Amino acid sequence: MIGNILRFKTAVALVLLGLLTLLAGIGQKTIWAPPATVTASVPANGTAAPLTVVDQKLRTLHGGTVKIHVKGEGNFLLASGRPDDVNAWVGKTAHNTISGLSEDRKSLTVEHADGEATAPSPAGSDLWVTTENANGELDYSWTPPADGDWSLLLATDGTKAAPSDISMTFPNDTSTPWAIPLMVIGGLLVVGGVALLVLKPKQRTPRSGTPGDGSSDGSGSGNPESDAVEAKEATTGSAFARRARARAADRARTREAGSTPAAGDTGRAPRTATTSTRRRAAGAAVALLTAAAVAGTGVAAQASQSPSPAPSGSTGTAAPSAGGTPILLDAQFRRILEQVSAATDAGDAAKDAAKLAPRVGGTELEVRTQNYKIRSQVGSYESRMPVRATKLLTTVVSSKRDWPRSVMAVTQGDGNVVPQLLTLVQASPRENYKLVGATPLQPGTTFPAINRGGTETLGADDKSGLLYSGQEALAGLGDRLTNADSAFKDKLAEGQSSPYIADTLAYQADVVKSGANGNFAFTHKAVPEDTVVFRTADGGALVLGRLNFGFDGTPKNSGDKLTIGDDAAALAGGKETSTGMVLNFAESVAVYVPPAGSKDPMKLVAATRGLVGASFK
Repeated sequence: MIGNILRFKTAVALVLLGLLTLLAGIGQKTIWAPPATVTASVPANGTAAPLTVVDQKLRTLHGGTVKIHVKGEGNFLLASGRPDDVNAWVGKTAHNTISGLSEDRKSLTVEHADGEATAPSPAGSDLWVTTENANGELDYSWTPPADGDWSLLLATDGTKAAPSDISMTFPNDTSTPWAIPLMVIGGLLVVGGVALLVLKPKQRTPRSGTPGDGSSDGSGSGNPESDAVEAKEATTGSAFARRARARAADRARTREAGSTPAAGDTGRAPRTATTSTRRRAAGAAVALLTAAAVAGTGVAAQASQSPSPAPSGSTGTAAPSAGGTPILLDAQFRRILEQVSAATDAGDAAKDAAKLAPRVGGTELEVRTQNYKIRSQVGSYESRMPVRATKLLTTVVSSKRDWPRSVMAVTQGDGNVVPQLLTLVQASPRENYKLVGATPLQPGTTFPAINRGGTETLGADDKSGLLYSGQEALAGLGDRLTNADSAFKDKLAEGQSSPYIADTLAYQADVVKSGANGNFAFTHKAVPEDTVVFRTADGGALVLGRLNFGFDGTPKNSGDKLTIGDDAAALAGGKETSTGMVLNFAESVAVYVPPAGSKDPMKLVAATRGLVGASFK
């Protein structure tokens, strides 16, 4: 009776405990579940600054998309760019950096850096991949435009304070690691309690021998007379005797069942083998359920303590090497190229160099400026080849992230008889890319393969892994163009369908032959500061640069006169001179240099020239 009561109480306790545990697990998934998002704001007592930077690590702080809400007065912009680009553009300007969250996750951590009070307007910078313009208020979902790290820049026009009413909403960690284990444990406890109630032991039934067969149940001697005496003693004897006889009978029956009674089990009804087996099965079931619950708890605890993977860009995660990241995405490149093409079209149409200035510089600005001047006086003078953003055949982007930065495009649009190589250079972070060279590809020439995912650029005098450095290659080309018997005659190849070298040598020979009353000298000198070197896929290099082509003429005898063409006269202010003249051409060229150890010669890939100066001595 006592065992039944204890078993019933234990079963009820297990069921109640299981229900409470089950409800606790369900509650973690429902009424106690954490909020889906967390919103934090910039403190109101911060220091004003013309620029505000949002650190890249906030984008991956909790995973998922971060939403930003900004309120400000008037117009402002929010631009995204690589962290090093954003920092380079900010430079020495005073700025605030939103770098993290407070411990209670209600405020954004803001760090202030003193510096210059104003900056140029960041609008239109080539460093930004995307730009959001707003008036008064902006809601922005921060999604990366490509792999890697990205920061944000918030500003007005660079002179006024950047908006400071900023809030950011982050995805919250809604995981409840104990919810499922609690529900599992609760269910197991309920099942265990029910099982304890259901698996009851059977009631003992006394055994008796079969009449007439002489068998005994172990409590008698098998002799009727002796048994009658014992029965009488059992009813009339002392209580001690009765207890002794009962113990003896229990021991006899236990021996028949093949088991030993537990110590202290005197005076109790004997347990049959079937009853003991059932009790052991019930105990084993409860033990199994308890072990499973404990095991589930251990697994849950282990899972909740296991560190989650660090987000991309956070401390402890290897970030992509900045040196291997291309300086422009395709979308940026196309946008820049379209603006370059539009500027050159506007300048060419109006013959106005001022319209070129925002997007054209260096050699190309000089050549087109002089071309406009000559064409304003000589209608038959040939215009420069138009610059087209399409058809875009290929792009070459450097992975060199310091300045100046260089990129190149190969296009062939309307008005381009052959593809042209467009070389663009960004001199500093706050300047935009400008076209410095537009060089037509020589007919029949194959453009060397260059990794479009970002390639290495080398200095003009860097010969690493190359047969010649960029400076040596251009100097060799200059010597080859100057002297018919140059030492580079066999070191610099040119196909029969692209005879720029042969044409230049023939032109110089014709001038000497036709100008019998003059002495003439020609030079082709490389300009190292205008040299750009891109590593090619085979380990060689493509060298783009400028040669200054000088044409010096002096009369042989006193009174002799030299005559120049109409194009040169437009720049010199006259057609004849008795003292001498100097003509200057800018030659834009591209030379392929084989890798070190190669037996192949260099190849002239592209070349053109334009008259940039004419004067009398």
